Amino acid sequence: MSNTAVVRGLVLHQVEYKESSRMLTVLTDSMGKIPVSARGAGRKGSRTAAASRLFAFSEMTLSQSRDRWYLNDANTIELFDGLTEDLAAFALGAYFLEMLDTVCQESVDEPEILALGLRALWLLSEGKKERALIKSTFELRLMSLLGYRPELERCAGCGAEDTDEPVLDLRGGELYCAACAEKHALAPRKLCGASLKAMRHIVLAKDGKEFSFLLGDAPLKRLEAAAEAYVREQLERSFASLTYYKGIK
Repeated sequence: MSNTAVVRGLVLHQVEYKESSRMLTVLTDSMGKIPVSARGAGRKGSRTAAASRLFAFSEMTLSQSRDRWYLNDANTIELFDGLTEDLAAFALGAYFLEMLDTVCQESVDEPEILALGLRALWLLSEGKKERALIKSTFELRLMSLLGYRPELERCAGCGAEDTDEPVLDLRGGELYCAACAEKHALAPRKLCGASLKAMRHIVLAKDGKEFSFLLGDAPLKRLEAAAEAYVREQLERSFASLTYYKGIK
């Protein structure tokens, strides 16, 4: 007995197997992350070839047999072609996919995370924003959706909302002023007023508005360094795709 389902899904990972088939990891809009077998997807003229590519977002018709999902048919919605035209953009997009694959659990429905990933990939593919801004926003917003939102409203020590030398404690996810930071044993990352304002916007903005801000070069560098370090500290791991991206950007 087999079940069928129609889902919208983003291909996070792809592995070739046998002569012309592909094993996919797909983040769907209604079934969470699932493994999908795309038999014959590598054949010339295959109806599922495009939909089984890395980064492809498609409407997929699936069938389930013996606890495995199979891709029967697909209509592509977005292929993010801009990512294949620039090596650095492709590498950064691959980092986004690796993060999604890492933090999403199998069969746990997480539509907000899928939507965030699609927005980030679209902006990256279209070149609509600076890559450092897209990367930092994706990282911090994803951490917030996962329950690791940093507390940025006021200094955790004295309660001050504004400070000339804000410091983010990477380990505790709390904000400190410079004076209070010196009194605590922290894993500190120095910010500035503009980068702190941007971080507050990223974690508090309505869905779809988190990327809607501008930032100068120096504050953007502080934001990027803080966001990347925060992910590394909270998830306690590194990402091979990020290392590759940083080596070629």
